[in-house]
Amino acid sequence: MSKLRALVITGAFALAAASAVAQEIPEPAKQDWSFDGAFGTYDTASLQRGFEIYRMVCSNCHSMNLLSYHDLSGIGYSDAEIKAIAASVQVPDEPDDQGEIKDRPGRPSDHFKAPFANTQAAKAANNGALPPDQSLLVRGRKYGPDYIYALMTGYGDPPADVTVPDGLYYNVAFPGNKIAMPPPLSDDAVQYSDGTKATLQQEAHDVATFLTWAADPTLNMRHRIGARVIIFLVVFSGVMYGVKRQVWSKIEH
Repeated sequence: MSKLRALVITGAFALAAASAVAQEIPEPAKQDWSFDGAFGTYDTASLQRGFEIYRMVCSNCHSMNLLSYHDLSGIGYSDAEIKAIAASVQVPDEPDDQGEIKDRPGRPSDHFKAPFANTQAAKAANNGALPPDQSLLVRGRKYGPDYIYALMTGYGDPPADVTVPDGLYYNVAFPGNKIAMPPPLSDDAVQYSDGTKATLQQEAHDVATFLTWAADPTLNMRHRIGARVIIFLVVFSGVMYGVKRQVWSKIEH
C-alpha cells in the first residue's frame, strides 16, 4: 500500500469518526450483495453498470483520485475498451518547451480525471460544499454499501413539521436528514449498455457495488485464496487423521 493511499485511508476514517461523534448515521436496511460472506465475489456486470453511473453521473462532481483507467481491467474491461474510455477525456499534458500546458486525450496510465481543477473550484461550484473523493468512500462511511444504497434511494419530501433550508435536500438516510447534494439518481437516469432496466434501486445497487470495489479491489482474490486454504486444511486434516489411525493401530492399548 502506498503512503498516499495509507494517508487517504487514515483521513477518511478520521473524518468518518468525527462525523459519527457529531451525529450518528441512521442504520440502513441490509441489502443483498454478491460480495458478502467469506466466499462472496463481485458481480462483474453490476460493477460495469456501476462504473457507467460514476462516469455519466457521479464524475460531474466527485473525483476518484486513487484510481487509474488501467484499473478498469479489474472489472472486466479489455485493453481496447480501457484505451477508448481513457481517450474520451482530455487531461493536462506535460509543459512544452515554452512552459505551456495543453490538454491531450487520456491514457490508460492516467488517473481518473477530476471534475474540478482544485478544492476551491469544487466548493465554488457546489454552494460551498466539497464533494468527497469516492475512491475510499465506502470504507469511510459506517455501514458501507448499505449506507450508499440508502442514501441514493433516501430522497423525498420532508414531513410537514420539518423545514429544509434553500440549497439543501431531505434524505432519510443522511445524518440530520438535510443534505447539500441534489438527488443524483432517478429512474432511467442512465441507459445501461447491457440493456438492464435502469430503475432507481438498480442504479443505487450498481453504484454501491462499484464504489465497494474501488475501495477494496482485491476482495475476489482474497476470497479465492481463502477458499483454497480452507480446502487444503480440510484435506490435510483428513490425511493426518488417517496417518494417526494407521500409527496408533499398531500399538497395543
